[in-house]
This record gives sequence, C-alpha cells and structure tokens, in this order.
Amino acid sequence: MYDVMKIRADFPILSREVNGRPLVYLDNGASAQKPRVVIDAMTRAYEQEYANVHRGLHYLSNLATEKYEGVRGTIARFLGVADAEEIVFTTGSTEGINLVSYAWAAPQMQAGDEIVLSVLEHHANIVPWHFLRERQGVVLKWVEPESDGSLDPQKVIDAIGPRTRLVAVTQMSNVTGTLVDVAAICRGARERGVPVLVDGSQGAVHRPVSIPEIGCDFYVITGHKLYGPSGSGAIWIAGERMAEMRPFLGGGDMIREVTRETVSYNDPPMKFEAGTPGIVQQIGFGVALEYLMALGMENVAAHEAALRDHAEARFKGLNWLNVQGHAPGKGAIFSFTLEGPAHAHDISTVLDKKGIAVRAGTHCAMPLLDHFGVTATCRASFGLYNTTEEVDRLVEGLELCHELFA
Repeated sequence: MYDVMKIRADFPILSREVNGRPLVYLDNGASAQKPRVVIDAMTRAYEQEYANVHRGLHYLSNLATEKYEGVRGTIARFLGVADAEEIVFTTGSTEGINLVSYAWAAPQMQAGDEIVLSVLEHHANIVPWHFLRERQGVVLKWVEPESDGSLDPQKVIDAIGPRTRLVAVTQMSNVTGTLVDVAAICRGARERGVPVLVDGSQGAVHRPVSIPEIGCDFYVITGHKLYGPSGSGAIWIAGERMAEMRPFLGGGDMIREVTRETVSYNDPPMKFEAGTPGIVQQIGFGVALEYLMALGMENVAAHEAALRDHAEARFKGLNWLNVQGHAPGKGAIFSFTLEGPAHAHDISTVLDKKGIAVRAGTHCAMPLLDHFGVTATCRASFGLYNTTEEVDRLVEGLELCHELFA
C-alpha cells in the first residue's frame, strides 16, 4: 500500500506553515523537497565521516571514498544498467549535457552537421547545442509538438538526415508533463546510425527507468529533482560513446600522470570527473535514490497518475483556466494561464498568500511557450508526497484568483 501520509511524515518541511497556512508545495518540477533520511545522511557525513576521497589512506578518507563510490552502483540500479563504470558523476543534468557537448559532440561535428531537437526541451538541452551552432556552424533542426502538446516520435525520426550527428530529446516536458516515447525515437535513430541523448531530468522522477529498454547513448539525471540535494547528479554514457570522448575539465582525479611535457588521463568514468567532487551531495543523492527504490517507482507513478486524473477532473469545471498541453499519459505537471488581465506572477502571488507554492515564468523553456503563444505561465507540478486534498486547495486558490482578476 502507498501510504501518502506516512510518506509526508518523512519530509520535515511539509509540516511547516507559510503565511499562516499549511504548506502546499507544488513546485516539484523546479526542485523537490528532501526526506529526513537524506538530511540525516548528509549531516552525518559532514559531522562524523568527512574527508576527501580517493587519494587518502586514512580511515575517514577510505570511509568517504567507499560511500561516495558506492553511489555509482546505486545510480546504475536505479537506471537499470549493469556497469557502474558507465556512470559519470555531475552536478546535475546541465553539467551532464554540457559534458556531451564539449567532450563528445564538439570534436565530432563540423559546419553543416545537424542536431535534432524538440521544441519541448528545457534550456539545459538547448543552450549547449547553440554553443556549437555559434562556434562551429552546427545546424539545429527543430521538431514541433502536436496541438495537444504530445511529440510524435516518427516526426523526430523523419527529421534525421544524412548530416544529423545527434538527437537530443527530453523524456518528459517540465512545462506540460508530456511523456515522450524516447524508446521509439532511439530505435529509429539507431537504424540510421545516429546517437541519442535523453534528458531524464523529469522522466526519471515520475516513472521507472530502464536504459536498456530505452536504448539511448546518453542519459542525464539531476539529484535535486529526485528528492536529493542540489549539486548532485549523473550521466550514463554508453561504452562506445565514452571511448570517443575527450576530457572536458582538467585537474584532480581525471589525470594519471602529469609531467612538464605530457599528461595522461585516468580511465573513465574518472577521466570526466575533475577536481574535488561534491562528496556529501552525491552521498545524499544515493540515499535519495535508495528511498525512491524502496517506495517503488511503479507505486510513485501510480500515485501521481491519480493526482493527475483528479486535477484534470477538477480543472474541467474551470472554463476560465487555460492549461497548456493535454497529451495522453502526461505526468502530473500543469502549466496554465487565466482568462483576463492576471499575469502568471499575480496568480503565483495570490496562491502564495494561501500557502500554495507554484512556479511562475517561462520555466526555462522559452521556445515551447512561444509555440503555445504565451509569454509566461503558472506551473503546478506534483510529487510523490502530494495529495488530492492539495489539488482541491489549488483549485480553491485559482477560484479566488478568478474572482480577483476577472
């Protein structure tokens, strides 16, 4: 049984009030809250177990190294892959995508080569490719979503041409909750000999992930959305692609030997992990993933689907509410505007006075908002600890906004 009230008790912040009201936290798409086990593990690591990793021979260094390196195996299990050496630690999805851009794509691509993107992408999966467009003349080919916000995988596959060198696509939109059939895209791209990068920043939060079933070449995740600390994350890289990559940042454990004349590099994954890492952040991330796996991602997905269905049913009665995107099977993420003069920031401010935390703005997805013909939206993004009662409180808050701004 999925006991949401018991789960809520694991998250200390959910017991607090904001503006004299019980907190309703619906900004999970931006960053999720942290369970007590993560907070305690990080506190313990700082108070009792901290030392730098890898190079020390003393007890604390060995202990920190063991815990830190153990997280690779945890991430591998979470993603359904067998080889933990294919996991590269990052500070989050943004660093992971930039790593691919600098370490793999830049050496591979020439002027006129193409990268296929969807309009659903977060800026983190757009800007690194713009760097290649600006600096190397790489061409970005865009695939538009359907009228309901869904993404037709065949349209992505059909966009692949003889000069296409990479497809970069999200697994789930952070604006609409659209779930993309990335496995179908990967099959089509593989038939054409084109690698695929999947941005799992949202998808991995809301659904079980099996990279072998997806069939991609790169898959990025970020810790702070997965109920872990900010500054943590990882990228899975297929062995074939990892062998094609040059180092991105230099220093620390990524080297094997340095002389005045030469440098040689460590084996992957450490070849791509320069400097002293976020030791405690990654330890906390590993604990967060263990927490999720203990809950069962299938159970999380079912709970959030029930929240989505309840929200959609309640929203149908609000004929002045404009929700962007209604793709079948979408996640429990809703971006919306209200008819009338109210700006997204106005709506967010009123909801905040009721203790309801939502996000307002462009959600790091300006091309998608431009596609929908809006300059800003409010976004309510649900997580594993949210309840149907919180959906109802959101609706009450929106009804107040309608009364104030109509």
